[in-house]
Amino acid sequence: TGITLARVIYGNSTFVTTGNAGTILTSTDGITWTARTSGTTNHLFGVAYGNSTFVVVGISGTILTSSDGTSWTSRTSGKTTRLTGVTYANSIFMAVGWSGTILTSSDGTTWTTQTSGTSNNLRAVAYGNSTLVVVGFSGTILTSSDGTTWTSRTSGTSNDLPSGTYGNSTFVTVGGDSVGGDGTILTSSDSTTCTSRTSASSNKLRGVTYGNSTLVAVGVSGTILTSSD
Repeated sequence: TGITLARVIYGNSTFVTTGNAGTILTSTDGITWTARTSGTTNHLFGVAYGNSTFVVVGISGTILTSSDGTSWTSRTSGKTTRLTGVTYANSIFMAVGWSGTILTSSDGTTWTTQTSGTSNNLRAVAYGNSTLVVVGFSGTILTSSDGTTWTSRTSGTSNDLPSGTYGNSTFVTVGGDSVGGDGTILTSSDSTTCTSRTSASSNKLRGVTYGNSTLVAVGVSGTILTSSD
């Protein structure tokens, strides 16, 4: 399509992916995709599914919701900042974004601004071991048990951390410096103390996930790293 696609999620027997210029595509099999009317031309980034609801977030505080991935409704976020990530965990939706923005919602419709304690841009949120973890620019790591009260953690890096995940009883966040290098990998067993790991790559890492007993990190220049421990 020529459109950059940012995120993809699976829920309610449907794949949903988001991208530039208000792009939303859906598929039931991952092969044949249908463009949906989002009602916005804003760039869309994060997408999550929970409580029988898809939630999409994007620039200018954009939040869209759908029960089926086909029909979308704009919601009021109360923000004009870029929203970059969203997840559903611990019975709440949580969206994060620029200028330390954290928003929470029980239903995806009504959103509440939380005090993050930072003005740094936030990139992503992960959940595991009854803990929410947010990562972002300048090595920012925040943790919370309820999505309301947040604690800043020492990451040991000033690099951008664009992605995090939980798997194998471990939190993992990845990133790199502003020019696309470094290959930062940090791990934590308790979400409090972080340890820097050797990534075997000097390229910036942009995404990380866990599945099939394997951690997979990906980044610039086609970098793919795997770890079983």
